[in-house]
Amino acid sequence: MWLRRVIGAKPDNTTARGREAESQAARYLESQGLRVLERNFRVRGGEIDLICRDGATLVFVEVRQRTRGDFGGAAASVTAAKQRRIILAARHYLAGRPDSPCRFDCILQDGERLEWLRDAFTADRYRSGN
Repeated sequence: MWLRRVIGAKPDNTTARGREAESQAARYLESQGLRVLERNFRVRGGEIDLICRDGATLVFVEVRQRTRGDFGGAAASVTAAKQRRIILAARHYLAGRPDSPCRFDCILQDGERLEWLRDAFTADRYRSGN
């Protein structure tokens, strides 16, 4: 099984479901007036699922999907460690770009239910080096 993933033959079900969740989230946000700028922005130590523009504001979006509500569902999976990794990637993305207001949103999918949390968390509590 792991060999197929290594050589890239077929994505596993989790990967495929994650990609579909991100595509659904992007379509939803676009229907709400946001413009998707990038998908799966990666740097060493962090990743951002979607980077969008909402007017003048840059929006860093974490997409979390859970088929079951065990362990708190999708919202509970956006841990402090996950937030730090998203903020790290956002700082890399913002480096060298003109100052722009930004926020961190989450799209949570629990089963068929989709929830958009605007300003789900802030970077204030995670200063550089913490």
